[in-house]
Amino acid sequence: MSAPPVVDLPIEDERLAQDVANGLAAVEKLLRSSVESEDAFVTEASKHLIEAGGKRFRTLMVLLAAQFGDPSAPGVVPGAVVIELTHLGSLYHDDVMDEAPVRRGSPSANARWDNTVAILTGDYLFAQASDLLADLGPELIRIQAQTFSRLVRGQIRETVGPRDGEDPVTHYLDVLADKTGSLIAASGRFGALLSGAPADVEERLSRACEAIGVAWQLGDDLLDVASSGAQSGKTPGTDLREGIKTLPVLYALAAGDSPRLTALLSGPVAEEDVEEALELLRAHPAMTRSREELEAWVNRARADISGLPDIPAREAFLALCDYVVRRSG
Repeated sequence: MSAPPVVDLPIEDERLAQDVANGLAAVEKLLRSSVESEDAFVTEASKHLIEAGGKRFRTLMVLLAAQFGDPSAPGVVPGAVVIELTHLGSLYHDDVMDEAPVRRGSPSANARWDNTVAILTGDYLFAQASDLLADLGPELIRIQAQTFSRLVRGQIRETVGPRDGEDPVTHYLDVLADKTGSLIAASGRFGALLSGAPADVEERLSRACEAIGVAWQLGDDLLDVASSGAQSGKTPGTDLREGIKTLPVLYALAAGDSPRLTALLSGPVAEEDVEEALELLRAHPAMTRSREELEAWVNRARADISGLPDIPAREAFLALCDYVVRRSG
């Protein structure tokens, strides 16, 4: 029997599907045990987002990348947990910065407790990731440090915004590559390195995973405008309400060919204007341009993946590329 789909991705090869299912179960077990503390409250706060669920997208990248070496190598599962802990720790901090009341359908840690608890819990997860990482060797430690540097740099650049004279679209894509793509790139690199895959495979996987990560986020941008709430898992127009200038918004503002739309998108969109803004943006060429940008990133990933050894994991990565395009509508 094949394993259930991961991230809605059906894995056709039954052996690979079972390997991934077993790996996910092992990661989940270690993920939960790695945040346990003698202090019951620390354990509760640390498990808050773990138990809220999530796609474990980055874990999947590690496990698929490890197929190009020895997927049963002892460092693969701890490496995946390091990546997942780093991601989860960043979410605790993101929710504080965004003042988000909900995360994964449950109250965020800052809403359930307060900002201080959320920040410190994120720090605790980073520390636990470092503890696991110490056993994986200096090369992995260096990659994690460089990745974390990029992640933080991306967050800073997003917070500050583009500099005078800097193209907002270029700035936005650079932010996505740092803030989102970097950790997914590290997922591919971790899986390859820890499984003993060849160096050229490691480089291809890192580049492909980063491109997939950027494309995934661009898909979220499109879904916020084009989807129904049932399809995207969040209320359409959420980014518009919060005044977040995603790629379709940036393209529409750059075009400047619809005074009404430009006025609506100049800041957070008032609730009574959200439906109008969505209708105008859905009909604007900015949506087509955004889809083309997403497909360009996916094609970058495909180009690297196509040069990988012809094993079932390569087909799974190519299927993931197809899924990223398909989910964006």
